[in-house]
Amino acid sequence: MSRRDTPVGEDDLQAYVDGRLEAERLPAVEAYLTERPEIAAALARDRAIARALRERLAFKAEEPIPARLRMANIREARRGRFAATRLRIAAVMGWLILGSAGGWLANDVLRVPPQMARVAVMADEAIAAHRTFVVEVVHPVEVRADEEAHLLQWLSKRLGTRLSAPDLTGLGYRLMGGRLLPAGAGPAAMLMYDDDQGTRLTLFIKTDEKDETSFQFVEENGVSAFFWRDAGLGYVVSAEAPRERLMQVATAVYDSLNRPAPGLSGGTL
Repeated sequence: MSRRDTPVGEDDLQAYVDGRLEAERLPAVEAYLTERPEIAAALARDRAIARALRERLAFKAEEPIPARLRMANIREARRGRFAATRLRIAAVMGWLILGSAGGWLANDVLRVPPQMARVAVMADEAIAAHRTFVVEVVHPVEVRADEEAHLLQWLSKRLGTRLSAPDLTGLGYRLMGGRLLPAGAGPAAMLMYDDDQGTRLTLFIKTDEKDETSFQFVEENGVSAFFWRDAGLGYVVSAEAPRERLMQVATAVYDSLNRPAPGLSGGTL
């Protein structure tokens, strides 16, 4: 089938409107439109609009091509954008490499020894428990001091080690009682004391603290705490009290366990 015998399609009609129809296709298109007057009328309107637009914009054809549309300038602009893109990619890759290296360096410089990380977590657990229970009026403890023997037997069994309640009466604090607490993967014990002014302090005791440490001090939003680890146990003494006062309590707790006080740490966590 020759091009002349091909059925008239949309491409032929659009080319007819634009004045681009091939001469050999013109007879077929004209015959097609003769049989379809409505389509012929619509195409006549389209041809009139196209002709009017060409006449109105004819002056544009006389103007020189803008520099930005010249092929040489387009190619140059594309090369410039490509070069800039490569520079940006190189810069990003450089920062990624530096960031990775810096991250590894920071990891080495800022890495916290595992034993210090664990003892800091223990202090956080103790302070959180202190805040929770010292404000309780009716149930600050699970077992009261008048059942001290039962309390210590129960806590010792749960922690798997023999516990005692330090005597802090010399500092004006009386045992109120204690409770069992969850602490990470295991249990912890908390003993609570108060004085004549109603100031409460807590002694948090946690097992599986193998590494020994000296006294460390931390203060969080008004709650001070001294903490240390010794002989498989971790201890945290917490209270809303000045550091010097709490240091006396921590030393008394340690002395009550019949051990000489550990070395003091000059820094705080």
